[in-house]
Amino acid sequence: MTTTQDFPDTSKTIARSSIDSADTSKLQARPNVAEAWHQTMGFASRALKKMRRQPEQFADVAIQPILFTMMFGYIFGGAISGDVADYLPIMVPGILAMTCLTASMATGVQLREDMDTGVFDRFKTLPVARIAPLAGPMIADLLRYGIAAILTFVSGLVMGYRPEGGAGGVMAAVLLVVITGWSLSWAFAYVGTVARSAQGVQGISMMVLFPLTFLSNAFVPVETLPNWLQWFVNINPISHVVSGVRDLANAGTFSGEVGWALLGCAVVIGIFAPLTVKSYQRSQ
Repeated sequence: MTTTQDFPDTSKTIARSSIDSADTSKLQARPNVAEAWHQTMGFASRALKKMRRQPEQFADVAIQPILFTMMFGYIFGGAISGDVADYLPIMVPGILAMTCLTASMATGVQLREDMDTGVFDRFKTLPVARIAPLAGPMIADLLRYGIAAILTFVSGLVMGYRPEGGAGGVMAAVLLVVITGWSLSWAFAYVGTVARSAQGVQGISMMVLFPLTFLSNAFVPVETLPNWLQWFVNINPISHVVSGVRDLANAGTFSGEVGWALLGCAVVIGIFAPLTVKSYQRSQ
């Protein structure tokens, strides 16, 4: 009596493995520029929907510009410039830079919170460009920067600020601040990928934000500061941004300060965007 042994059909197994390997190669292929842009906008749409469902994310950009403009104007206007109206052309560009910097700081905090929930672990398994999950929410944050800038100018106008640069100068000043906020959001996003908690991101960001803002020409003339402090203020990139905003809004001129501010934004993006993507890929 002879027994027969059934062997599995290896042809189906080989075919299935070849299909799986082909699909895997497709998933691992790096997306081209057009696909990366489409994926980035998809993540931006996700972030906008999240903002719509959580309107409290607009609290800082909706309340802080109005509060800071009125508080700094009425408290320090008479002491620094002798009159609130004379202080507004100096102060409003400074408040504009400060509010957008604060709004960009929230990018790192929200990124750390999302990473702690595990949603970014899912994003890493998707066949998308590595930069898309990071750049998408930052593009959505442009809306927040625009709201902060517009409300700052509106608050200044209510208090008596009359920018001589006209509507074109004001729009150019808003665009400069929005670009600055978006570029600095990459630095704060990098902090979000290396810090261990959202509270840590906020603490580190505040230590960076306040010296850059208050040790600048945002609220007081540089000539009133000590000589050793004037050196730092003059090289502070925020001082170039504030001076550029003043030139655009108050005079309607595209000065060298605007060029230096844009160059600084490009340098920040060139440094921190690759660092953020690499740190995000290494994070667990």
